[in-house]
Amino acid sequence: MRLLRKTKRATAKNLARLKAWLDEADTIVIGAGSGLSTAAGFTYAGTRFEQTFFDFMARYGLTDMYSGGFYPFASPNEFWAYWSRYVYINRYMDAPKPVYEALYELVKDKDYFVLTTNVDHCFQKAGFDRNRLFYTQGDYGLFQCSTPCHDKTYDNEKTMWAMVQAQGFAIDEEGGLFSNGPVSMSVPDVLVPHCPVCGKPMAMNLRSDSTFVEDDGWRAAAKRYRRFLDAHEGERVLFLELGVGFNTPGIIKYPFWNRVLENPNARLATIDAAEILVPASIESRTLALRADLNEVLESLYTGSESRRGMDEEKTVHAAARTDALQ
Repeated sequence: MRLLRKTKRATAKNLARLKAWLDEADTIVIGAGSGLSTAAGFTYAGTRFEQTFFDFMARYGLTDMYSGGFYPFASPNEFWAYWSRYVYINRYMDAPKPVYEALYELVKDKDYFVLTTNVDHCFQKAGFDRNRLFYTQGDYGLFQCSTPCHDKTYDNEKTMWAMVQAQGFAIDEEGGLFSNGPVSMSVPDVLVPHCPVCGKPMAMNLRSDSTFVEDDGWRAAAKRYRRFLDAHEGERVLFLELGVGFNTPGIIKYPFWNRVLENPNARLATIDAAEILVPASIESRTLALRADLNEVLESLYTGSESRRGMDEEKTVHAAARTDALQ
């Protein structure tokens, strides 16, 4: 397959073309990668990392959340101290920017489905129908047996909050973490999670190796996604690829290319902050924009009154979560 560098800038003309494609499509299939959450403010280095993991940085020289997740901590107590902070700020806190909410407003009246490698639950928090979502790589909000001895997953919100609180953190009015005193880098033994079936340590339900659990919910979502694609074969489908790189191209990027190639009525719109490659075979039906996703979605979404409503709703959600956990 011959690939071309045909990336365009997000000019008014190209944004108008993208908006027209959105309007003309009978069906929209969204493929979302980590770049979308990065645009929403879920960055894994810099200020967010430094404010929450300052002590782990000082002790171990960690430079970002992601690589820190693979550090061989000395004990499960320290491991879960790190991961509870990690999960809380990337799963249970709202994203700083309403990128997902803007995307929802653009597609909510369309026949859509979302395929994503993101594990931060942002789509559901923004209002997307959970029956139109397929999280292929897991969820920060779920535990699984580390072996695993069975294929069930478990909600972890209350456990994660208890771990964070045990370290000396509290939640501010916006749902963020803060501390007025010393912070521990360990959690009590009683909070270290173990499998309720075999008693072995629990793990995060994140796809990193062959132990990843595809539970009933995962399998049902996979089936719904396949059925959705099959039901719309040959229709005017817009494959909307947002923030997808080449880390796991076999999940979103390559299948999207093939679907567009096989369906002459399909189009591909791809937006990312990095350089984008486009197959020559579908170049005429592809719009590739190298741009900030936050700025693109902000430009496409034009309801200022609705935007204020979204911001107010996020504040209410944060306050409600704080009340529920305390």
